Amino acid sequence: MNERIYQVLEYKKIIDMLTEQAASSLGKERAAALKPSRELESVNRLQAETDEAAQVLRLKGYVPLGGIFDIKPSIQRTIIGGVLNPGECLDIASTIYGGKQLKSFIAEMEEPELPIIREFTEQIVPLNELERQIKSCIDDHGHVMDGASDKLRTIRSKIRTNESRVRDRLENYTRTKSKMLSDAIVTIRNERYVLPVKQEYRGAIGGIVHDQSSSGATLFIEPQTVVDLNNQLSEARAEEKNEIERILRDLSERIAEDQAFLYQNVESLGQIDFMFARAKLGKQMRAAMPTMNAQGIIKMKQARHPLIPEDEVVANDVELGESYTSIVITGPNTGGKTVTLKMIGLCTLMAQSGLQVPAMDGCELAVFSNVFADIGDEQSIEQSLSTFSSHMTNIVEILKLVDNQTLVLFDELGAGTDPQEGAALAMAILDEVIKKDARIIATTHYPELKAYGYNRENVINASVEFDVQTLKPTYRLLIGVPGRSNAFEISRRLGLDENIIGIAKNHIGTDSKSVENMIASLEESRRGAEKDYEAASRTLDDAEQLKQDLEKQWRELEEKRESVYRKAEEKAEKAVQKAREEAEAIVSELRSMKQSGLKEHEWIEARKMLDEAQPQLTKKQQTSPKENKQESQELHPGDEVKLLTLNQHGTILEKVSNKEYLVQVGIMKMKAKQKDLQFVKREQPLVEKPMATVKGSSYRVKTELDLRGERYEDALQELEKYVDDALLAGYPRVSIIHGKGTGALRNGVQEFAKRHPRITSYRAGGMNEGGSGVTVLEF
Repeated sequence: MNERIYQVLEYKKIIDMLTEQAASSLGKERAAALKPSRELESVNRLQAETDEAAQVLRLKGYVPLGGIFDIKPSIQRTIIGGVLNPGECLDIASTIYGGKQLKSFIAEMEEPELPIIREFTEQIVPLNELERQIKSCIDDHGHVMDGASDKLRTIRSKIRTNESRVRDRLENYTRTKSKMLSDAIVTIRNERYVLPVKQEYRGAIGGIVHDQSSSGATLFIEPQTVVDLNNQLSEARAEEKNEIERILRDLSERIAEDQAFLYQNVESLGQIDFMFARAKLGKQMRAAMPTMNAQGIIKMKQARHPLIPEDEVVANDVELGESYTSIVITGPNTGGKTVTLKMIGLCTLMAQSGLQVPAMDGCELAVFSNVFADIGDEQSIEQSLSTFSSHMTNIVEILKLVDNQTLVLFDELGAGTDPQEGAALAMAILDEVIKKDARIIATTHYPELKAYGYNRENVINASVEFDVQTLKPTYRLLIGVPGRSNAFEISRRLGLDENIIGIAKNHIGTDSKSVENMIASLEESRRGAEKDYEAASRTLDDAEQLKQDLEKQWRELEEKRESVYRKAEEKAEKAVQKAREEAEAIVSELRSMKQSGLKEHEWIEARKMLDEAQPQLTKKQQTSPKENKQESQELHPGDEVKLLTLNQHGTILEKVSNKEYLVQVGIMKMKAKQKDLQFVKREQPLVEKPMATVKGSSYRVKTELDLRGERYEDALQELEKYVDDALLAGYPRVSIIHGKGTGALRNGVQEFAKRHPRITSYRAGGMNEGGSGVTVLEF
């Protein structure tokens, strides 16, 4: 990527926001150096890392990354024989502990799988012994403790004893000779205990003068009586210093022994911190993970500019690279053309850097080898370049480097010169870039370019909507419709005389009028298409509801039939068991009679008992004489009948043969003989769509909810409201469509089901219900 694009698209501001999200200097260092990658495999790896970190934040809400420091300089010093100070040793121990905490945190997570994060955490070596040695020698404030060695404990005990003796003697002076002292205190000068003596009493106290006040009125004197004690104290402190240095040297050598593991830990922790910084930024922006491709395809739903607050920015849908490779955006100033241009370019750079983009789930972006932009007024006084010259200089450089792996952003192409010449240049430049199969988004004021998309392949017009009623832009991007000037409408709204507007219209050429009329026609067609789409969508919803209701009735019929079969089987099983018991009784009776000898009439009686023991199975229900009369009655399409074999009502569709009809039963069509059909009534019943009633008002509730494409938080809020509506509607079960994807939304739905008091159970959809992309909730 050329460095200029980072400045033009304000990429540095994104990096600054990312750096703030890092928890350690290790992560901040990596964030500050982040640049977009040109390799699809590398970008996919970065996006996968960010997505795993985002899953952890969604499930846990945080990650323990505290107490981690950049200890690489300290490690390097130990390798070359340097001695670390207590603070540096403490930072190493803290980093070891932080690594262990993170490793344990990730290990305890059963789901999701997190292969990349686990790969890094598995490389973290605990180094418990080194941490224990450092913590046993240095306290949390960075001081070497008495227990660091027996010798140090002895030396410090000796120091405290000598200090006590010196203070006792000097405090005796403060009590007995306070008049000779400027202040009755014991103080320290040159690491020796002294007294503040007035100048005139210097000879009375005697001893060594170590310092004097700025006025010379006070001398800081070490009395002769404590010189020896102070000497002993200084010697003890020198021993303490040597012993502390020895302890720190031993710790430094011990750290040097584990330098390879420490470097490995630091690299893993830095990378993990960097991953979670990217995920935190995505969460802050309510961003989504894009699918990356190398075909130059861009698809974003409800995309927002990352640097504009969410409550102020207008989201737009953008598509490029499949049906067309170039978009020409026309419209008035301050309408949002440049913002749209920058948003697409900045989102592309973010995606290639492994960052999520502020758009709805399911967005798709391309990996480009270069992103070029000519945006804004770059007039240069120093170089004696006008606005037009500056733009053309930049465009000339772009044309030298553009290829089919390039995204080019032109803002106000051809501006700053004669309109006719500028428009001609703009079209020629666009033709040249299109010829090289680059992806282009250009904005312009020139009316000549409004028809450009209709005369070129792979080019489409677009505009930013302007509300003539409020005289304000809506910032909404309209693909396929060129922008109108709206000058006459705006002037009329502002009160300009109608005669003047009429004269102005007469000055417009025929071609311009045709273009404006074409645009007006397109806008009218678009509004009509939107209304038709809404109507079709409602019809589709009604049909889907009817389908769901019929499927529900069919399932209930199947369940009822299974219940009847089970009862019949149970009855038959009981009958067989009874027969078996009676048979056993007969056999026993025969055996007993065999011994006494059997007579003919006794054998006949035994055979009769065995026949009576055979179970009597339920025979098929016979039709009544009244029902048999139906055979002679002629049935017609539309008649409601009762299918006697299934005990279900249906409707005659057509007569197949003399005694056979095609019958609609629920969602099932079947052929039935006339003798199995009972006439009910001739009028076709009116099928009313089931409605759910709440507080006296009817409203439609689907038996399924589609959450695909929704953000995680919005999806759960929509799910909660939908479950309440379904409960009020009295549905026994509903289907939640969340798709397969990464599994995050599925896990969220199932966690919601576990917590909801009215949901008795949940399961994944069956083979004909959507599989793992659907969760069925039972109430």
